[in-house]
Amino acid sequence: MELSEITAQARRATEELLEAAHLETGDLFVVGCSSSEITGGRIGQHSSMEAAAAVLAGVLPPLQEQGVYLAAQCCEHLNRAIVVEREVAKACGYQIVAAIPQPHAGGSWATNCWHTFQDPVLVEEVQAAAGMDIGGTLIGMHLRRVAVPVRLSIDHIGQAILLCARTRPPFIGGARAVYSEEEPR
Repeated sequence: MELSEITAQARRATEELLEAAHLETGDLFVVGCSSSEITGGRIGQHSSMEAAAAVLAGVLPPLQEQGVYLAAQCCEHLNRAIVVEREVAKACGYQIVAAIPQPHAGGSWATNCWHTFQDPVLVEEVQAAAGMDIGGTLIGMHLRRVAVPVRLSIDHIGQAILLCARTRPPFIGGARAVYSEEEPR
């Protein structure tokens, strides 16, 4: 598969999820990405900096256009820590940890994001408003409660399965019909 096609798929998925999730300026959008799965390999076995860069080229522009911050999940070798901009970590009160992702310790995705962000830091966890799981990276631990699956017009990026979610506030007591996600918060 051509890298330009991976970029196009990633951009389309991001745009569709942004439309479905109704995110606000300053919200976090978490992405876990197995470049190995994208290229047809087994997760964690065939890391590809090129495939990860192609995904980033598709994901980042639509997020920036809407003022939404990207949170990039590392692989299990860094305990699925998250690369964010320092300003995000400070604004949210996240604890910065001392590590820098590498292709085989953090993954090609996190490494590309680290080198692309303006002032990257690593944090242990975030609570994102929406997210994409490309290749079975298990982003659920970094989504706010309550995660709601979102089906897009595409279900793969490259050869990797694509799963997406948005979040909504938990329903607490009372009639369920009272709350509308379309109403301003």
